[in-house]
Amino acid sequence: MYRFLLTRQWVILTLISLLLIPTMIRLGIWQKHRYEERSARNQLVADALGAKPVPAEQVTEPGHAVTRKERYHTVTATGTFDTADEVVVRRRTNSDDEVGYHVLTPFVLTDGKVLLVNRGWIPSDGPSQTTFPKVPAPPAGKVTVQGRLMPDETTAASGIKDLKGLPDRQIMLINSEEQARRLGKQVLGGYIQQTAPEPKGDTPEQISDPGKEDAPLNYAYMIQWWLFAAGVPYGFFVLARREARTRAEAAEQETAEAAEPAAV
Repeated sequence: MYRFLLTRQWVILTLISLLLIPTMIRLGIWQKHRYEERSARNQLVADALGAKPVPAEQVTEPGHAVTRKERYHTVTATGTFDTADEVVVRRRTNSDDEVGYHVLTPFVLTDGKVLLVNRGWIPSDGPSQTTFPKVPAPPAGKVTVQGRLMPDETTAASGIKDLKGLPDRQIMLINSEEQARRLGKQVLGGYIQQTAPEPKGDTPEQISDPGKEDAPLNYAYMIQWWLFAAGVPYGFFVLARREARTRAEAAEQETAEAAEPAAV
């Protein structure tokens, strides 16, 4: 009844089915790993954002590479903004995907070290990209700032090319080592995205809290691939049964047609 399974067409279909099952199982395992990785990153971010603020120098120091666990941790610092050495970071977008700049201002601490402060986003409304944009002034005098600690930016992590020959006081990536060389001062590793005090007039536009990665989507894909894997043998069985039934019905019809003349 099932000798047709040995035909070329069905042998190929069987081999394809046997290949699809482990492939789909493997894709489900990969999505499971992605779900676990994203869930772990979400938890790290939530833990960092929910942690009690600490002084910046308790977490980072000159030459320090901010770790994944330290990223987004809220830190505080007391000092004064150095607007004379302020730079802008090109090709940055706000929450509405408008292209502009991030304002990076050195913040001189009471011990003389420098903390880089990303004060937020401003629009690119100058006459040209070579013109330094109009930047709202930060609070004058001694002030305490608060923000989320971030690692130095790299091309590998961000996909942003570190272009050379830019106009004066414009950069592509925020890197504490490069800024330390430019300023000739000790600069704490990484930088902060300022969250307090809030700017007057809501500008620069402060950077919003990081969103969660869509880990549940990977979980759904995991289930989907495993259901597909389970569906392959079931689908193969249904097709084989249908083919056997069709062949049996055809054989019966041929037998009946062959028997009709003899009956006459």
